[in-house]
Amino acid sequence: MKTFQLTFILLLSVVAGNAQQLQEYIAEALANNPNIQAYKLRYNIAEEKVNEAAWLPNTEISVGYFASEPETRTGAQRARFSARQMLPWFGTVGTRQDYASAMAAADYMDYIIARRKLSLQVAQSYYKLYSIRTRQQVLEENVQLLQSYENLALTSVEVGRASAVDVLRIQIRQNEIIQQKNILLEQFKAGQAAFNALLNTNSGTDVQLPVEMYVPESDPVTADSLQLNPELLRYDRLYESVVQSELLNQKEKAPMLGFGLDYVPVQERPDLVFSDNGKDIVMPMVSLSIPVFNKRYASRNKQIELRKEEIHYQKLERLNLLDAALENALSQRNEARIAFNTQEKNIKQAKDAEQILIKNYETGTIDFQEVLDVQELQLKFQINQIQSVQKYFIQSAIINYLIKM
Repeated sequence: MKTFQLTFILLLSVVAGNAQQLQEYIAEALANNPNIQAYKLRYNIAEEKVNEAAWLPNTEISVGYFASEPETRTGAQRARFSARQMLPWFGTVGTRQDYASAMAAADYMDYIIARRKLSLQVAQSYYKLYSIRTRQQVLEENVQLLQSYENLALTSVEVGRASAVDVLRIQIRQNEIIQQKNILLEQFKAGQAAFNALLNTNSGTDVQLPVEMYVPESDPVTADSLQLNPELLRYDRLYESVVQSELLNQKEKAPMLGFGLDYVPVQERPDLVFSDNGKDIVMPMVSLSIPVFNKRYASRNKQIELRKEEIHYQKLERLNLLDAALENALSQRNEARIAFNTQEKNIKQAKDAEQILIKNYETGTIDFQEVLDVQELQLKFQINQIQSVQKYFIQSAIINYLIKM
């Protein structure tokens, strides 16, 4: 019982260590990946647009000079200086900023989605590299096993209990496995370069991979929901931005107030003397801009209502796709566990068959063709089991992407 507990604790330590190493790689990718940096800058730009939304119409300043000076009772008008400032209706600027904030929130969800997708890509690439590396190790073990078979066959040839054909068969089988091993080496180089590209590091940087991974007996229990997926929350943010645009449209179709001042310098009349002679003209002004022809705003309202419906159906479609993806990932993960357990039994039985065949050597009835057949089956089961581990953890990563916050 103590041995079992110690083994279980060590297994948990290995799993925790592997998860920690992967999380470190994900953190590095999130900090260095250029695409994530671009999304972050895009969100920063959207945030800055909140400040931009506090704009007011340009102040109008005009200067005019009378080419033909008009005479008035108090003197000739020589020039005109004017200043105008239009102001939006009360609350328009604040509503415009709320709309910009809502758009920034939607861009932020795009940033979060990009981060989650990158995390998923790193995890998938990580498990793929583990699978390739482990298959290489299994192939190397089988090359050594075949070498022992070859030595056994050579000994049998010397005593007349086997033919040279058996030796050649074993050597051909060795050549095939060495070929597969070399192909996996090239695949590992390409996979490592792709992994390092996600982290924005040198393509030749070594990737620290777990020594061994197993499919657990049961899946972790989670209370998270598909509704928390940022791909769905993004539509909520888009809907909120449309609501804010509707409020902004209501504000923009309201009148605009204008305030201004005209100043006209007047030249004194030299032929008369009175109190207002040459008195300059100062004229404060208030103006009102009314959108009488407001079909544009009515059309915008119609577009906004249609946009709301569009977002509703887009979210529903995305929810259906994510739900189907989740069900598929759960099913694929269960299939991986079933395959892993089956291959575990097959590997044990194949090893038992191998031992029986090798023991037959002592009685002189060994059949190397049967030995090679069992070895090939054993290798097939080992490769399938490794692929089951890869499949399980990749599907687990997809599930986490879909339902984790």
